[in-house]
Amino acid sequence: MVVEAEEQQSQAVGKDDENEIVTENSAFVHPEPPQGDTGPPKVESPVEILHEKVSKQIIKEGHGQKPSKYSTCFLHYKAWTESTGHKFEDTRHEQRPLEMILGKEKKEMTGLAIGVSSMKSGERALLHVGWELGYGEEGSFSFPNVPPKADILYEVELIGFDETKEGKTRGDMTVEERIGAADRRKMDGNALFKEEKLEEAMQQYEMAIAYMGDDFMFQLFGKYRDMALAVKNPCHLNTAACLIKLKRFEEAIGQCSIVLTEDENNMKALFRRGKARAELGQTDAAKEDFLKARKFSPGDKAIVRELRLLAEHEKAIYQKQREIYKGIFGPRPEPKPQTNNQLIHLLVLFWQWLVSFFKRERAKDD
Repeated sequence: MVVEAEEQQSQAVGKDDENEIVTENSAFVHPEPPQGDTGPPKVESPVEILHEKVSKQIIKEGHGQKPSKYSTCFLHYKAWTESTGHKFEDTRHEQRPLEMILGKEKKEMTGLAIGVSSMKSGERALLHVGWELGYGEEGSFSFPNVPPKADILYEVELIGFDETKEGKTRGDMTVEERIGAADRRKMDGNALFKEEKLEEAMQQYEMAIAYMGDDFMFQLFGKYRDMALAVKNPCHLNTAACLIKLKRFEEAIGQCSIVLTEDENNMKALFRRGKARAELGQTDAAKEDFLKARKFSPGDKAIVRELRLLAEHEKAIYQKQREIYKGIFGPRPEPKPQTNNQLIHLLVLFWQWLVSFFKRERAKDD
């Protein structure tokens, strides 16, 4: 396999996925970092009444369509009891989005589902849910721990959703169905990448990865694990390619490192991580990645080019440091030429020494 230069990445990302596959309608956005854990956010936007017991305030606008009944929605949320401000749940701590099929949600999530059904992909909102559509009159004394008759505040981010007629969750899918769904998301992402729609491409790759979480991968062995990795790893690598173009280098390094935990000799992962590290000025680490990648493809022009650029960069830094040190300590002083007076003084001293020497020798002879 040959690592492509950056200007050829748009072709490389999708070159193995040219067979047309009919895709489902979908919407998805790349999750954003969570807000601080100081309590529910203060929101100034207008209050929208969704139900007698559910209201919403938009924190960040979304895009596209809203999910319909039986859509499979992926979301992150934090939940607080309104009266005490106690946070009892945060899906981001587990780094796993909640999967909810609208119309098939748990009873205690009825109010949350009403709010989600009003949101667009990428939207973040604050929901107020009355206890009647939450954990009810008795509350919950296990996990999560919610007092009786507790009104709830949710900070919700709708990551994305799939419009599926069956309303089938990932857990109800066979291994082949989950890998197939992920592969369709990957191919959609590749098409968007070629159109330079990088954010939208990453949305599709994120959806694909969501179908193959750690709990799912842990159960796979042999050919099924190989099949899953053949879809999952390219999604991480293609996401890294998008992030490099968007100059989000730290995130790109993270995506490549995930692949390298499964395949430490993956050349694309080494190359793209090296590029991201080089952009951040981590020249030693970048050089290590490029040199390791070169072992598997010694003649690869892109790797040779990156190593040459690193060498030129290091040389430029060395020259700049020399100039800085020269400015600090100044030029080396030139030796001053000796004057005639100094020469005469030295001759006088030599003559005095010579006279005293002969006197000492004559004293010894006497």
